[in-house]
Amino acid sequence: MLKLSRRSNRLIHLSRCKGITRRIMQYIIQKDTELKEIYYLSPKELTQIYHIPEQKAVPLYHDLHNPVLIEQIKQDKTQCSIITILDQAYPFMLKTIKDPPLVLYTIGNNELLSCSPCISVIGTRRPTSEAKQKTNFIVKPLVEEGWVIISGMAKGIDTYAHKVALAQNGKTVAVLGSGFEHIYPKENEDLFTEICKSGIVLSEYPPNVVASRHHFPERNRLISGLTFGTLVIEATEKSGTLITVDQALDQGREVYALPGSPLVAQTKGCHRMIQEGAKLVIDAQCILEDWNDQGTHLASVWKG
Repeated sequence: MLKLSRRSNRLIHLSRCKGITRRIMQYIIQKDTELKEIYYLSPKELTQIYHIPEQKAVPLYHDLHNPVLIEQIKQDKTQCSIITILDQAYPFMLKTIKDPPLVLYTIGNNELLSCSPCISVIGTRRPTSEAKQKTNFIVKPLVEEGWVIISGMAKGIDTYAHKVALAQNGKTVAVLGSGFEHIYPKENEDLFTEICKSGIVLSEYPPNVVASRHHFPERNRLISGLTFGTLVIEATEKSGTLITVDQALDQGREVYALPGSPLVAQTKGCHRMIQEGAKLVIDAQCILEDWNDQGTHLASVWKG
């Protein structure tokens, strides 16, 4: 067996093996809490004990005994932090969601993952000409009050939100849908570098993983899950932003929406959300009052 001294190291290794999924990993953890026995099993035994299909059990077996993979993880640890759900540094907010990532890769200030208050700011990748001003109008007062701004470093609203926080020397967290070696969109590489210096960038994907379409709906659960609430600046009726909103609602988080002109497509999604129960936001004070009324209580409940 390869020598992996700590349970969290074995979890990191397991998460990188071929043929593994979060569902399978969770099942393995339930049956083998120390994650030691799995290293002694044959492919056939992996199938019998963990119900892993044979076509997945064979590559899993090989990676469990692959020294090259272990060395790659060691190299990654020199470039970024790796936090597992077993570690004290793991953000407590993510432990409250249905499908928490078992492993997180981070660059920057890990302490920001446990700071409050914080809010997710999201919206369309194709914003209106007013969107930057709208984002600044709502987000700047929150940053000045010490709020952490969380977003996905996508084009449009995400980028605006991060930049407002940075411009005010505030705190911001970027949640990526790729590994750190493959920044998406490429035009935000400078923004990525800037956030790494004064905020934190995180991903549940190892550094060498390229962005894939299915990664972005997955990462959205982290954007909403890390925060007390999610603020939508602009969204079309069929915007991908709605996936994050659905995740936030499912996680019991607050959802805020900024109204706008009924004549532009980028506000129709916000109007629909408000119709369906999202809180209409006219300024930052609306969010600050909500936090004062219930946010601190919710934070203490989530911390247990």
